Amino acid sequence: MANSNLTAAKKAKNDEFYTQYSDIQKEIQAYVDFNPDAFRGKTILLPCDDPEWSNFTKFFAQNFERYGLKKLISTSYAVESKVYKDGYQVTMFEESAPQYDSDKTKTHGKIFILERDLSGDGKIDVDDLEWEYLEGDGDFRSEEVKSLRDESDIIITNPPFSLFREFLPWIVEAKKEFVLIGNMSAIGLKDVFPLIKEDEMWLGNGFHAGNAYFSTPNAREYASGVYNEETGLVKFRNCCWFTNIDHARRHQPLQLMSMADNKRFNKKLKKKPAYDKYENYKAIEVPFTDAIPNDYEGVMGVPISFLDKYSPEQFEILGICENEDLYNLKSKVYTSAECKQAYLDKFGKKGIYDLNASGVLLKEGLLVKVYQRVLIKHRQ
Repeated sequence: MANSNLTAAKKAKNDEFYTQYSDIQKEIQAYVDFNPDAFRGKTILLPCDDPEWSNFTKFFAQNFERYGLKKLISTSYAVESKVYKDGYQVTMFEESAPQYDSDKTKTHGKIFILERDLSGDGKIDVDDLEWEYLEGDGDFRSEEVKSLRDESDIIITNPPFSLFREFLPWIVEAKKEFVLIGNMSAIGLKDVFPLIKEDEMWLGNGFHAGNAYFSTPNAREYASGVYNEETGLVKFRNCCWFTNIDHARRHQPLQLMSMADNKRFNKKLKKKPAYDKYENYKAIEVPFTDAIPNDYEGVMGVPISFLDKYSPEQFEILGICENEDLYNLKSKVYTSAECKQAYLDKFGKKGIYDLNASGVLLKEGLLVKVYQRVLIKHRQ
């Protein structure tokens, strides 16, 4: 029991990340640059937020009139409902408010609403935020927060990474527009990838140079190189924005070389005489996005990171290399005996090499799995 509690507490600590204001600004501005009315007349919900600390609430409150918002709603999760409770402190903003309740602040979530000029200064901004305690703890799965979801037009947040798989369907079932931060590894999940394949969700404008920097109360627990003592931020390379709001970058085609030029000039291919072919898919292995040949008409397996450069006008997504063969793309399914033999051949001991989980190459007489691949082809 002690170990399970410790694991749960560690997971909770690793879920508490605060997005930088500049990252929010850069991402949201990309949608407005593409469509100046992207948020006009819309009600925006920021769930899984912590309005007193979060930059999401500050950003949209400060840009309420600029983006022409109708209403801004932001909710937080009660501290006593969190697995990891250390480090909590009441803000002066809350403590000085007439509705402050020392008991409710621990057991109830809070809701912040912005929709009118309360201060009387002729504009609607952060000074006009109203707040009160929710009836419950603010869990996004509660009926209370679900009703706020149904009221909203767009949902924007950085949800707990461990709950992303639950959070995304919660939005999709309500047919809302959204902008979310998540781990790129979520792309391979069978309830996530179909949304990308069917062009119902795509990657957003992205973090600068592919690096996401978050503040967290537990930053010092991260290793050097991940945690920067000077900035107090932790760095992650595998985070991205997921959205169904359009932006210009997803319509920019990749500039690519021919297959012959790639084999001759692309240093990443080390002047290979030919592209490898999978043993279990009728497709070639393309290990780097910039190595996609512009003149190959067949199926290609590319890294998941390709989706950050994916243009639906340039490529068609056919599926993903995975166990269940949901898209009927496998040309071979390996038996248990073949997986055991492949493990013995490769590692010299007994085990199971799950060859059906990915694309498989034949290298020096051995069957070798590649990292997860998205299967694509050029649009005609």
